Amino acid sequence: MECKATLMSSDDIDRALKRISHQIIEKNRGLENVCLIGIRTRGVPLAKRLQNHIEMIEGVRVPAGELDITLYRDDLSRIGEMPAVKGSIVDFSIEDKTVVLVDDVIYTARTARAAMEAVMKLGRPAKIQLCVLVDRGHTELPIRPNFVGKNIPTSVDEVVAVRLHETDNKDGVYIFVR
Repeated sequence: MECKATLMSSDDIDRALKRISHQIIEKNRGLENVCLIGIRTRGVPLAKRLQNHIEMIEGVRVPAGELDITLYRDDLSRIGEMPAVKGSIVDFSIEDKTVVLVDDVIYTARTARAAMEAVMKLGRPAKIQLCVLVDRGHTELPIRPNFVGKNIPTSVDEVVAVRLHETDNKDGVYIFVR
């Protein structure tokens, strides 16, 4: 694949996450009963970055966890007989909480659907909100993010790749052509 363009730099990502942190605080009228859950893989470091920004803004450290949606995917039979399951790490109750699911990119919204199903297995939250760094369009389900870092209209022949220092040793959002 050929890199067509850099869509977000490290600074752009940081600015977007700071803005989203303020939006999460404002939309929820504070942080009482708010928790963050990152969807593996790149949603996890994004959730931790949001957790740090929120703490810097409000002086409150909201709980943050990690969600593995592998077993909730609707294409599980297509990805192999023995999918790699890493497990979820949510060491706090989500009962009656506002759960902010965090992911890097929303495309078809099938990952978000699987994540909502996985969260419901953990308990009964008061609300589930969706936060993504990039919304590239083309959703196949009636699911829209509540918080978006950047809307990037794409064609189905393009691939949006988020790279984060924690997983890829560099920050950036790139668009590739197949």
